[in-house]
Amino acid sequence: MAPRTEGTAIGIDLGTTYSCVAVWRHDRVEIIPNDQGNRTTPSYVAFKQSECLIGDAAQNEVAMNLTNTVFDAKRLIGRRFSDPLVRRDRELWPFKVIAGANDKPMIEVTYKGEKKQISAEEISAMVLTKMKQTAEAFLGFEVKNAVITVPAYFNDSQRQATKDAGTISGLNVLRIIVEPTAAAIAYGISKKYSKVGPKNVLIFDLGGGTFDVSVLTIENSIFQVKAVAGDTHLGGEDFDNRVVNYFVQEFKRRHKTDIRDNPRALRKLRTCCERGKRNLSATTDTTIAIDSLYNGIDFECTLTRAKFEELNMDLFDQCINHVDKCLKDAKVDKKIIHDVVLAGGSTRIPKVQQMLQNFFNGKELCRSIHPDEAIAYGAAVEAASLIRVDNPKIRDMVLLDVTPLSLGIRLAGDVMDVFIPRNTTIPIKKEKRLTTGIDFQKNVDFSVYQGESARTTDNILLGEFDLIGIHPAPKNVPYLNVCFHIDANGILHVSAKDRTSGRKNNITINSIKGRFGKVEIERMTKEIRKCI
Repeated sequence: MAPRTEGTAIGIDLGTTYSCVAVWRHDRVEIIPNDQGNRTTPSYVAFKQSECLIGDAAQNEVAMNLTNTVFDAKRLIGRRFSDPLVRRDRELWPFKVIAGANDKPMIEVTYKGEKKQISAEEISAMVLTKMKQTAEAFLGFEVKNAVITVPAYFNDSQRQATKDAGTISGLNVLRIIVEPTAAAIAYGISKKYSKVGPKNVLIFDLGGGTFDVSVLTIENSIFQVKAVAGDTHLGGEDFDNRVVNYFVQEFKRRHKTDIRDNPRALRKLRTCCERGKRNLSATTDTTIAIDSLYNGIDFECTLTRAKFEELNMDLFDQCINHVDKCLKDAKVDKKIIHDVVLAGGSTRIPKVQQMLQNFFNGKELCRSIHPDEAIAYGAAVEAASLIRVDNPKIRDMVLLDVTPLSLGIRLAGDVMDVFIPRNTTIPIKKEKRLTTGIDFQKNVDFSVYQGESARTTDNILLGEFDLIGIHPAPKNVPYLNVCFHIDANGILHVSAKDRTSGRKNNITINSIKGRFGKVEIERMTKEIRKCI
């Protein structure tokens, strides 16, 4: 392979179910097909006796290699094993997830005859490596630089874990940007809105595993996010789960047999239900037919669009509620939204489109960008902008994103002291003067939280650090300067300094328990290279 071209950077949409890679070349974005000729790649990794498969080949292994084919790593990344959402997902996955050190979820697989415990970051790194190799095969030289997208509602730990995955894959992650903003960039570039004045745009991004909604103003190549809302655990797979559960009960009613303890039967049913869901975007009914689903019993049943909508109506309602919340947070009336832009494969569902159109009083929805490719497209534009590609379409592009959740520290009485409110434009730096609550206190511990509750126990603990050796004095006398800084990647840095003694300490949220150090990342990088 030829030496890498320093002036090249790719954009990667690291999806829950499918991933996509794109590059800015010849004054336009090119979506890069994989070795199978497909423009999206399944986010699957399969471990076999002699090899490790990624993408289409891994997805094809699911039926034969259930417990060693891993998917949905995005639903684990940056989370704790004790997270209720992780507990719920574990019941649906055929592969085994166990508790690792510091409550970190680890995926247990058998590879080359040995049991291995692999983190979600490593699985994601394997998928990113596949996308990197796909780009290199297409371009003909090594690629190092990339912009990677994450859901808007990913917390700080999840964003940093995604960046770790990029580093493990051998990529220099130029920036982490959120998916609806990437879709807005794709839309803005195609519409050339910089020439026709400011436009208010709502991005409705419903994918396989996550949902985001974002309100932006686009003017003179400036993309300013006003507010974001969403759910990191709502998407096409949740719709599939409802249908699978329905047919599990139907099989039980007909044959007095429960198939939930048979992973192979469940997988066959899930694959058929997902195909049926896709069919219902174009027709009003479809047949779910599986030969020898369980103990030689064939199963056939009709799934109507009406039944599918009934099974998922509460989830569809949640999507519309998030749209309403986002508009209120942005202080923008729906009447002045110029375009409602669809992104993500699940926006093809007719009921979702109908409900969204009704919410906007019959307004025609914008389908000008490809729902499966828009996010990678926008990431590629941002990547080209960051390496300063000289093109008038992107030369002056400015991206002003926001933080999705409030950030603060715990005060006495479990009180959340907010430093940076949600939907604050980033990068941002905020400072506050704090003091002690005990006479002649020498040490102060700082616990950093993310969330909207007034009580820290209801929010997400991001990290902790101590300020040791402060000048002893009566309570309320010491002057402690505390600073919160969010960088352009949306990653948080917190510092504290005693003005009298000069003692200081800080934390970046990649240094909390469970995050990887440099040595650990190098080790995992070497292991992945051996595996692929």
